[in-house]
Formats: sequence, structure tokens, C-alpha cells
Amino acid sequence: MIRAFFAFALILFVAACTNTDWRTASREPAGIAPDPQVDKRAIIEVYAADAFSWRGWFAVHTWIAIKPQNDTQYSVYEVVGWRVDNGLPALREYKTASPDRYWYGAKPEKVLSVTGEKAQELIPKVTNAISRYPWANEYTLFPGPNSNTFPAWVGKQVPELGLDMPFRAIGSGYAD
Repeated sequence: MIRAFFAFALILFVAACTNTDWRTASREPAGIAPDPQVDKRAIIEVYAADAFSWRGWFAVHTWIAIKPQNDTQYSVYEVVGWRVDNGLPALREYKTASPDRYWYGAKPEKVLSVTGEKAQELIPKVTNAISRYPWANEYTLFPGPNSNTFPAWVGKQVPELGLDMPFRAIGSGYAD
């Protein structure tokens, strides 16, 4: 009976880990971010989604989205390891109307949301911290610096954010 259970568990684990084709994984918006065309307030949000493939069983990927008052797009900041492998900085920024996109098939959750006057006040501090991120050109899966080290470090530089990283944000302690 115990052998059958472990065999079944192994089959489930292997089946769950077979989605390794990142090209076919969903990157659609999750519908949890305020629409920047409608919501004119300043917004700072941090998102977390299960890491890609089997890593998602143990860890999350996190990123920061910032929208100044009256802007129609967010600036999204994240650290991605494959960029370093391709000779690019790990830290990237891009503009989008939907910062809450699925992370290669995994639906994100909102870790932090600061809006209105407080967000408008904190945006210069957050963007300044982002520009000073010390590991912008580095990525190490474990113990870090990685995608979770980045928002954790920004949160330490701007304690007024009140950012509490998720338990599964492996590498967030590297910023200590």
C-alpha cells in the first residue's frame, strides 16, 4: 500500500513538472491590477506568482509595479536570471497597462498595494532605491541575489512601504 502511494505521488510530481515549454504558458493579465486608463491615482504594487515549472512547488517570483498619478501605464521592475545568461542586466524595466500578467502560467497574487497620496509620496523613494539596486547585473538561484532579493532590498531601503515578502520568496533574505 505504501509503495502504491509513493508511486502515485511520483507520477503526479513528474506530470506536474512536465510543463517546461515557456513559449506556450499563459502571460495574460490576471485582472487584479487597477486599470490605469480608469484609475488615475498613483499606485505601487508588488506581485508574486509561483516560479516556473517544478520550482513553483517551492518558490515564487516577485516584481514591483509603479504608476505615478495620471499615468496610463505602469513601469514594471523585475529581476530575471536568463537575461544574465544572455549578457544583459538581470534587472529590467518595461511599460505596460497590465502589470499583473501571469508568470508563465502561474496566476500572481498581490503582495502589497499602496495607492493615492502615500504612493505618490513614496514613488521617488522607490525609484531611487531601484536605481541603486546593488545586484542589478547578477542572478543566483540560491541563495541569491535573485528575483526575490530585488523587492526585498527595495523594501528595506523604503521601510514606509511596509513590504512583507511571502514565505516562499526564496532569496529575499539575501538582502539582509
